[in-house]
Parts: sequence; structure tokens; C-alpha cells
Amino acid sequence: MYHNDMKNSLLKRRKFSILHKSFRIAILVKGIDGLLEILGGILLIFLNPTRLNKIIVLLTQHELSEDPKDIVANYAMRLASDFSLSSQSFGVFYLISHGIIKLFLILMLWNKKTWAYPLTIFSLLLFIFYQLYRCAIKYSIWLNVLSIFDLAIVILTLIEYRLIKHHIN
Repeated sequence: MYHNDMKNSLLKRRKFSILHKSFRIAILVKGIDGLLEILGGILLIFLNPTRLNKIIVLLTQHELSEDPKDIVANYAMRLASDFSLSSQSFGVFYLISHGIIKLFLILMLWNKKTWAYPLTIFSLLLFIFYQLYRCAIKYSIWLNVLSIFDLAIVILTLIEYRLIKHHIN
């Protein structure tokens, strides 16, 4: 009986250790993502529609001269033509605010601030709903992948929060 209890205890600890490591890796990736969003938002400040069009033309002109039906080059040209000052402003605001919120929450989770766990779960769920809303308007495989990743982080955060609450009580 004692041997079985020890074995079960070790299995539970190993399972929680794997979950804890997964949680730490996931929030580290999310923190890097937050930094990249802030950097992308800052760079987007300097990328107006005219500059973007010039860059895209420069990058795609050789490919389009060889193959005018190139899917990637034409897609890039279409994206550049849809880029406006309002989409630039929204992109700057969204990337920088989203990155700052994410980075702040990740830092608080990393420091095991108990109030940050439910706030992170709530924030990620809001981001997921917004991403799914955007997918409903215009389908994007990347938003779906991001939503699945965010959902995995929500689950890992919930598990980690329960473990921390269990150790506090």
C-alpha cells in the first residue's frame, strides 16, 4: 500500500512538473510575442501606405516580371493596396496596447502574483473572442492558430492558478 501511494505521488508530481514547465514555456513564448508586438507597432508608426507600396513593389517586381500570376507576390500587392492610414493607426494602437497588456500580465505571472492569473485568463479569453470575431469577418488560419495557442495558455494558466491556490491554502 505504501509503495502504491509513493508511486502515485511521484506520478502526480511528474505530471504537475510537466504542466508547470509547459506553463512557463508558454508564457515565455507569449512574453516574446508581446515584445515583438510592441516592436512591430513602433515600426508600423513609420510605415505609411506610400512607403509600404514602394517596399512591396520593390520586393515583388522581379517575381511578378517572371510570373505575373505568382500567388504570394499578388497577395502582398493586394495587402499593400488595402493598407490605409486608418488601418495603420489601428495597427499601431492594437499592436502596442496588446503587447503592453500581454507583457505586463506575463511579468506578473512569472512573479507568481495570484491576482494576475484570473486577469490573464479573462484577458486571453477576450483576445480569443476578438480573434474569432475577426475570423468570422475574414478567415485567417493564423488567427485560428493563435486562438488555439491562447486557449492552451488559458488552460495551463487555470491549472497553474489552482496549484498555487492549493499551496497557499
